[in-house]
Amino acid sequence: MAAKYDLTPRVAPQLDRHLVFPLLEFLQDSKLYPDEDILKAKIELLNHTNMVDYAMDIYKSLYHTDDVPQEMMERRVEVVARLKALEEAAAPLITFLQNSSAVQELRADKQHNLQLLQERYQIGPDQIEALYQYAKFQFECGNYSGAADYLYQYRVLCSNSDRSVSALWGKLAAEILMQNWDIALEELNRLKEIIDSKSFSTPLNQVQNRIWLMHWSLFIFFNHDNGRTQIIDLFNQDKYLNAIQTSAPHLLRYLATAFIVNKRRGPQFKDFIKIIQQEQYSCKDPITEFLACIYVNYDFDGAQQKMKECEEVILNDPFLGKSVGEGNFSSVPLRDEFLENARLFISETYCRIHQRIDMGVLAEKLNLNLEEAERWIVNLIRTSKLDAKIDTEAGTIIMEPSQPNVYEQLIDHTKALSGRTYKLVSQLLEHAQTQAAR
Repeated sequence: MAAKYDLTPRVAPQLDRHLVFPLLEFLQDSKLYPDEDILKAKIELLNHTNMVDYAMDIYKSLYHTDDVPQEMMERRVEVVARLKALEEAAAPLITFLQNSSAVQELRADKQHNLQLLQERYQIGPDQIEALYQYAKFQFECGNYSGAADYLYQYRVLCSNSDRSVSALWGKLAAEILMQNWDIALEELNRLKEIIDSKSFSTPLNQVQNRIWLMHWSLFIFFNHDNGRTQIIDLFNQDKYLNAIQTSAPHLLRYLATAFIVNKRRGPQFKDFIKIIQQEQYSCKDPITEFLACIYVNYDFDGAQQKMKECEEVILNDPFLGKSVGEGNFSSVPLRDEFLENARLFISETYCRIHQRIDMGVLAEKLNLNLEEAERWIVNLIRTSKLDAKIDTEAGTIIMEPSQPNVYEQLIDHTKALSGRTYKLVSQLLEHAQTQAAR
């Protein structure tokens, strides 16, 4: 079942080749596929990069030999020669950038910088282009730190907007691979601003860039401290949500997970449930189906079964199943949070639609024993402000009918009206800007 719901075949085509390696490493550790298949996939990826030494190590491990094919040896000689040539071509600019006093002469004005480099240091467009090629080659060799530094410096000097965006994608990938999550988030937001404001040749190209951005962002959002809130902020925007629904519905798994583990869900959650309802027949994923069982179909037996499937999906998902361990003990924090909140979803909804609930029945639906379920319900009543009481002798929970608060309803409707007004104004402004551009 776990392999059935593995999204790697859908996610990998939207990533840079180098970003696929962490996914393969996870799948290899999780034993989801035969070790031989993973090693073959790694070699296939490495054949399109300059990480020849790594490819040789994988080959030796796969075929249990100390010898490697002649073409690998020849490829290594080519890579070393090309790296040396690019380093020599970029050397004048690299030397300048390593001189801190000289770098201080640079300003925010790119034209001034280009003129300064040309007149005083005899560094022209050819050397700047060589720096880009050298940085790109460093990235292909797996030197992500060096590549990130040179790509940043290239963007400071580059006057070609398309090439500058390409360098930003490269720097984002490098920061992700180095697990510099704060810097990677900054680059992600910078790239989002460019994608949302840039004029693309066709709307389809802009949608594709948004899809790439969302896939790359998964590395950041499920590792950054504030990522689970930020993934909701990004994926739930109309333009990005439309891209998901039309071209990448599998990403709903990650947005659904973020909503489930995020305690500050707000009114966005209700809108997301409508999306789940629309997509429940086209998007078959245990995590989205879990939400559909509770909030669309009110199928609590189905939700109980889906919760078990969700646990297995999380443990075998490269983005969700990250384990943290000390000594011989390890755990998957997101799995634990997910199950805790999933039980909360079931119990809250189940309690609100029944007047009298048998404790044993609810315990079964929560996958808990009777004692654990009683403690759980006591805590739920205390923290969720449910008007209920427990009849210990009868082993039941008695729900008191609650009248809707008129003031809360008015506030909710006002907030919803404000949100719709904001969306309408944004669409009108965007339409006006498009007409002006024409």
